[in-house]
Amino acid sequence: MSTENNSSEISVLRNQVFVLLVALIVISGTLTVYLFRQASMAGKDLEQLKPQATQVINGFNQNQQLMVNFINQLVAYGQTHPDFKPVLAKYGIAPVPGVPAGAPAAPKK
Repeated sequence: MSTENNSSEISVLRNQVFVLLVALIVISGTLTVYLFRQASMAGKDLEQLKPQATQVINGFNQNQQLMVNFINQLVAYGQTHPDFKPVLAKYGIAPVPGVPAGAPAAPKK
């Protein structure tokens, strides 16, 4: 009688393992499909955003000289007005090397 119980228990355990393996395969397949769809949608979104990002970068590059000139003018003002130096220090503004404080702004393209 104990061999019949053991074999029936083994059979039940074998069936349970089989069901769990099938469930694992179904769940992992579903997760794989979901992640693939998310990755493809993210790729499409990225392609749509590339022209906008390029415009932002080009705009920054065109105005970079103007920003550097403005910062250097703030530093020059801070050198002649000592009470303005704490404001510059608070925001970490320091002169940009290679550009004199009185340099004219670059023309807009």
